Amino acid sequence: MDVTREQAIAFRVAAQGLARRSALDAAVLLDLGVQHRESSVAVALAARLPDDPPPDGLLAWTHRAAPHRHHPADLARWARALRPLSDADAASRLIWTAEQNAAFGALAAIDRVAEVLAATVDGPMTKGELSTVVSRELPRALQRDCPSCGVWHVYDQLLRLGALPAGLTLDGGRVLRALPPDGGWRRPVGPGDPADVAGLVTAAVHVFGPVTTADLAAWIGTSAGALRPAVDVADLAAVRVEGRRAWVVRHRLEVLADPPSPPGLRLLPAFDPLLSARDRALLVPDPQRRRALWPALGQPGAVLVGTEVLGTWRPRASGGALTLEVTAFEELPPGPLDDEAQRVAAARGLRLRAVTVA
Repeated sequence: MDVTREQAIAFRVAAQGLARRSALDAAVLLDLGVQHRESSVAVALAARLPDDPPPDGLLAWTHRAAPHRHHPADLARWARALRPLSDADAASRLIWTAEQNAAFGALAAIDRVAEVLAATVDGPMTKGELSTVVSRELPRALQRDCPSCGVWHVYDQLLRLGALPAGLTLDGGRVLRALPPDGGWRRPVGPGDPADVAGLVTAAVHVFGPVTTADLAAWIGTSAGALRPAVDVADLAAVRVEGRRAWVVRHRLEVLADPPSPPGLRLLPAFDPLLSARDRALLVPDPQRRRALWPALGQPGAVLVGTEVLGTWRPRASGGALTLEVTAFEELPPGPLDDEAQRVAAARGLRLRAVTVA
C-alpha cells in the first residue's frame, strides 16, 4: 500500500486518541507508556480525554531509561519486553562505546546493577541515596569519576536501566520504591526473548505507525540491526510512506486505507507521544518549523490543527494562574485555542489567566 503523508499523520492522530471520543482511545497510550516530565502526562491525556478521569498509572524508568507512566499491571511484562536482545543492543541502550562494552559486557552490567538494586532497596530512597549505596557494590568499570560530586558513582543510564528488572518504580518522579511482592515478579536475566520484545515493537508501532525500522529503533534507543529479530516476529504489515518502507500493525491496515478525519485544534505538551516519534520531518516537513518545535534546549508544546503543527506554545505559571504564550506559524482559530487552553490549565490544577499569540 502506498500511503500519503497526510494519510499517515491522520492515522497516527486517530491511533493516539486525539479525536477525543472516549477514555479507551487515550488508554492505548498507557498501554505503551506516556513520558513524564513535569505536567506532561496530565496535559497529554487532557488533549485526548473527553471528560473521564485519566487512567491510573505508575511511574518507572522504561523507554530510553526515561520516566514513563504505565498501567501498574503491565510492569512485569515491560521488564521482559525492554530486555536488550544482545550485548550490542544493550550497549546501544546504555550509549556505551565499544571500549566500555569490552571492559564489562553491557548486558552483564545491567544484570549486575539489577541484582544489587534488588538486594539493596527495602524502602523509599532518593536517587542520590540509591546511587551512593549501589556504587559501593560495583566494580570501577561500571562507575565514572564525577568532578561535581567529587566521587566515583554508577553511570546514570546504567542505574536507570537496572531499576525496572529489579522491580523498582518511581514515586513523585524522584523517590524509588519496590513493587509489592505478588508472586508474579521475576527479575529477568540474560538476553531478551524476541517474542517478548515483539510486544514492545507492536505497542510502539500501534502508536507511532506507519514507522520505519530505523525510526522505531531510534525511539527505543537502539539500532535497527539489533531490533530486527523482534520486528521479524511481530505481527506487522509493510506499507510505503513518501517512498519509505514502514510498518503498521497488521489488523489496522483497513483503518490506514481510510483513516478518520483528524480533529480540530489540540494543544500538545512537550514530550507528547505525537511529538516523540523520530520521523520529525514527516510530522513537520518545514525545517524552520522543526527547529522551532525541537530546539536544542527547552522544548515547547505544539499547536496541532488537523494533521498540521501550526504553532508552538509555552506555559507561564504564577500565583495559581497560567498564561499560555503561543507562537503561530499560521493564523489560528481563536475560539478553539481558548477552549484548549482552559483544558491545559485545568490539567495543571491552575486557572487560565490569558492566551497571548505572536
